[in-house]
Amino acid sequence: MTALTVCLVLCGVLIVATWLASVITREYSWVDRIWSLAPVAYVWIFAAGSGFSPRLVLMAVLVTLWGIRLTFNFWRKGGYRPGTGEDYRWAILRGRMPGWAFALFNVGFISIYQNALILAFCLPAFTAAESGAPLGLWDVLLAVAFVVFLAGETRADQEQWRFHAWKAAERAAGRRPNPGFLQTGLFRVSRHPNFFFEQAQWWVFYGFAVAATGVWLHWTIVGAVLLTLLFIGSTVFTESISRSRYPEYDEYRRRTSMLIPWFPRPAHTAPAAATEPR
Repeated sequence: MTALTVCLVLCGVLIVATWLASVITREYSWVDRIWSLAPVAYVWIFAAGSGFSPRLVLMAVLVTLWGIRLTFNFWRKGGYRPGTGEDYRWAILRGRMPGWAFALFNVGFISIYQNALILAFCLPAFTAAESGAPLGLWDVLLAVAFVVFLAGETRADQEQWRFHAWKAAERAAGRRPNPGFLQTGLFRVSRHPNFFFEQAQWWVFYGFAVAATGVWLHWTIVGAVLLTLLFIGSTVFTESISRSRYPEYDEYRRRTSMLIPWFPRPAHTAPAAATEPR
């Protein structure tokens, strides 16, 4: 079988496996649990299919580093523990939907669409493998950019981890954490810097297909596009939850860029009360 066929078969197996696991356990984050693992497998399969060409090995190594970071971060947050690893947003969404509607959502979006998306944003490796072009300067520059964005996401994850550890300690001490959400460090210049860096890495990954062929637009760009759309939808949903929990979140939204890190606007200050003439 070709590398693409092997990846398609693997994707089909993962769709069935994650859906069955969700039905049996009544947990709906099984795709999250393989999100950092499946891309590593897909890209190394394409690398093997290319005869381990230098460009594909470079791409596979970068995705492996990405996978190690995400797997570690997901593990330390308890994502792999049974009974506690489900994304909190699925429980909220279940409460807003009839049971039959969420069952359809589970099979259609969570299991089928998300697994297909994971394969889709790995497909620039297929384009690069098909080209057979030698490694060049653009590949080196893209690799550097990928590592820079990886470092940015690692820092954002660590800032978030420390903040939530502080919140847990405050609650354990019987105090109400204030502020209730992270607004410092990278989160001062972007409300979701980890989302930004994640997307940026996969757009850089698509860049390897451009470097390999010299053509800017390939059909394999669909993965990066759909991933960006997924993150936009996820961001809107996540922020709707934050706004319902924290009245001050709207002010944070006003002064802070949603995704792309940028200079924050000045904090809003209430106008001084007018004094009555004597």
